[in-house]
Amino acid sequence: MPIEFALPDLGENIENGDVVSVLVAVGDTLIEDQTIIELETDKAVIEVPSSISGTVTEILVQQGDTITVGQAIIKVETSAAAAPSAAPAPPPAIETQAEAAIPAPQPAPAAPTPTSAGPIEFALPDLGENIENGDVVNILVAVGDTLAEDQPVIELETDKAVIEVPSSISGTVTEILVQQGDTIAVGQAIIKVETDAATAPSAAPASTAGSQGSTATPAPAPSPGTPPAAPAAATPTAPITASATTTPTKLVPAAPSTRRLAREIGIDITQVKGSGPGGRLSIDDVKAHSKKLHESPSAAPSIAQAAPLPDFSQWGKIDRQPMSKVRQITAQRLVQAWSTIPMVTQFDKTDTTDLEKWRKEYGKKAEAAGGKLTPTAIIIKVLGAALRAFPQFNASIDIASQEIIYKSYCNIGIAVDTPHGLLVPVVRDVDQKNIIELSVELGEMAQKTRDRKVGPADMQGGSITISNVGSMGGTAFTPIVNPPEVAILGVARSSIEPTYVDGELLPRTILPLSLSYDHRLIDGADGARFLRWICAALENPFVVLLEG
Repeated sequence: MPIEFALPDLGENIENGDVVSVLVAVGDTLIEDQTIIELETDKAVIEVPSSISGTVTEILVQQGDTITVGQAIIKVETSAAAAPSAAPAPPPAIETQAEAAIPAPQPAPAAPTPTSAGPIEFALPDLGENIENGDVVNILVAVGDTLAEDQPVIELETDKAVIEVPSSISGTVTEILVQQGDTIAVGQAIIKVETDAATAPSAAPASTAGSQGSTATPAPAPSPGTPPAAPAAATPTAPITASATTTPTKLVPAAPSTRRLAREIGIDITQVKGSGPGGRLSIDDVKAHSKKLHESPSAAPSIAQAAPLPDFSQWGKIDRQPMSKVRQITAQRLVQAWSTIPMVTQFDKTDTTDLEKWRKEYGKKAEAAGGKLTPTAIIIKVLGAALRAFPQFNASIDIASQEIIYKSYCNIGIAVDTPHGLLVPVVRDVDQKNIIELSVELGEMAQKTRDRKVGPADMQGGSITISNVGSMGGTAFTPIVNPPEVAILGVARSSIEPTYVDGELLPRTILPLSLSYDHRLIDGADGARFLRWICAALENPFVVLLEG
């Protein structure tokens, strides 16, 4: 009977990949370690070798398919010798190993051997990438659980990511040595496990007793006395009873990919109802729960719980003022952005000496139209052209569906400082308007915002945001991305700096710019190119005509 070969665990947190090519055909004779498919992961294109040999009877994937760890790739008819070792599913394989381990010490007393040795400790292994320690985010097993090899034991947050730590041993969990929130180092014990012979009685009492009875038949009289020693082997059941009270949180059955999605979109999986067998969670369950939360009135992100404040009045007079609604919403949005977006900020400078001359020269035309030719109006036009040249900056990430949304429109939000807090109205279709039109609209919008006449519709639909603090001073700053946008441009105060121009040291007007962006979508090289393009366009507007 053919057996299935599934995509094995590839390490490095790789959970799936796209099939680039299938390297075997039905009828091929397959040998162990022969490459079956080429798989493109998020890290590289790798070859997946077979761990079994035989004749290929069916191919279950095709080029272009996205497959996950554990998914069947091919069916193989193995030789009579190979089949018994390869055919059993993982749980029976563990049982077989336990049974195989029992006869070896059977001439001596079988049960006492592991019992006398006691449980063994499973310690945090070397995780690579210079990771030396991490914080325990979640404990995925409980005392009394039957542990299989490669089963995740804990979720660990390192300085690079949240990863699942799989067990390298199998058996029954007798003690948990860490708890949620602990910082643990490589080599530190995490759990204690009763292995081999001690595991079999708790996992399958009837079959194990039978196997021990048959093994004891050719043995001397003391051997049949081994089954009565079962109470000693049954002692691990005591922790099982205790676990009902010692397990701090309920354990949720879910695949690593499902847990990872929940973490990325901020969902507590203990609050999600699973639709699979035994309440197992699927990715669709997490998406549905997330959608339900966002549709409910209470879906607004809340400010993280802060530590209790001291009584400040003991040191002098204080005055408490309620936060405005704008300030409350701003605080919530900033916490959400800071906690969910991996932000990077890059800095550059642009020579705006010639631009300032042109601005003063053509300023009267803007005034005649009812506007003011400010640097912000010019930057808006240049930024709109930059979005056309670099479409990944005019996009949003849909984590729930694992898609990137590219926008055809160019709408730019302008951060406006008001007495009530920061507001970000949006200038729409900037790529279809000239600079004078933008200067007029910008003036009207700024006044409308300060008069608190701007509505929610005026602050939605932005592609990217500009935060200009040049009028207040400062040489540089790190603006925070305004989600669901993926970038924000910061503009500081320009100053006169000595600059070499064609070998001559001249006083030039230099404008510092800062670009913060979402590193999940935008790489550092793209960020540098985008910001440099903006600088070049401000120095020479012909760049906008040439590439924008």
